[in-house]
Amino acid sequence: MEFLTTHDELRTVYKTPRTTDGSIRKELKVLDGHCRSFIGKSPFVLIGSSDGAGNADVTPKGDKPGFTAILDNATIAIPDRPGNNRLDTLENIIRNPSVGLLFLIPGMNETLRVNGDARITVDPTLRERLAVDGKEPQSVIVVTVKAAYMHCAKAFMRSDLWKPETWYDRATLPTLGQIIRDQLALSESAGEIDRELDHDYRQTMW
Repeated sequence: MEFLTTHDELRTVYKTPRTTDGSIRKELKVLDGHCRSFIGKSPFVLIGSSDGAGNADVTPKGDKPGFTAILDNATIAIPDRPGNNRLDTLENIIRNPSVGLLFLIPGMNETLRVNGDARITVDPTLRERLAVDGKEPQSVIVVTVKAAYMHCAKAFMRSDLWKPETWYDRATLPTLGQIIRDQLALSESAGEIDRELDHDYRQTMW
């Protein structure tokens, strides 16, 4: 198997977009009204990060719509709720601030992409602003926007992601307890692990 390793080789497969093409012109340097509205309605964002040494990570963040705060037209704040304490994204940001964000709205095939530089803060005023039911996030990821643009619907249309009739019956898929039991060769039953996971979820939901 041969691989493409240079820019020129890549462009023998894909044509170079013109500066007048919509795919290039649509990129914004700040958040306009449509971007702010999209973020305000989104309950889910994927954060792509890298430690700068070639080790990449993508992690999901989800909460009620509008959980990402818009501080100004070039700055957003994403709360970090209690989790598993791996801190893959946060550790990466410490080493390399560059992040890529993908905001989703359920049922909408278009997505919003935001690229920028991230920092981590435990500023008490901002944490209080992003509290849910009186519970503050442990920290906040503040992103300075470098580029923002709407991404077309093709991937979601091809995958039929939002069409329930195409979804697998959940009962035919293994539970996380079953997967963890098999991967780690645990002696506990899948049901016991699932109950433990459910308890942990409820304890750290916010």
